[in-house]
Amino acid sequence: MIDLSRVEKYYVACGYTDLRRGIDGLAAIVSQQYGRDLCEDSLFLFCGRRTDRIKALYYSGDGYILLYKRLNNGAFEWPRAEQELRLLDARSFRWLMEGLKIDQPKAIQKGKRKELF
Repeated sequence: MIDLSRVEKYYVACGYTDLRRGIDGLAAIVSQQYGRDLCEDSLFLFCGRRTDRIKALYYSGDGYILLYKRLNNGAFEWPRAEQELRLLDARSFRWLMEGLKIDQPKAIQKGKRKELF
């Protein structure tokens, strides 16, 4: 059974990734290129040149899970600016999966707590 409820950190590999790679190839990118470990609280997302499909890599504790999503229409708003691993919060991950940009300029951002009186 696939249980992604433990995922707390969503990482996006910005730029282009060769989606012909499988579990071993994507795990090598995570560990060698970005210096991260695959753990149960992290999901790593990759996108190729075609922005209508992505792959996600997840470690479930006893093995690796490779998820693949292809959109019927539309495209993902994938960050392409730099070759970096970007950490997303749950809200930004949801926006990405819904086809929105992960940086929404009009979204109300969390602020500091202020005194009422």
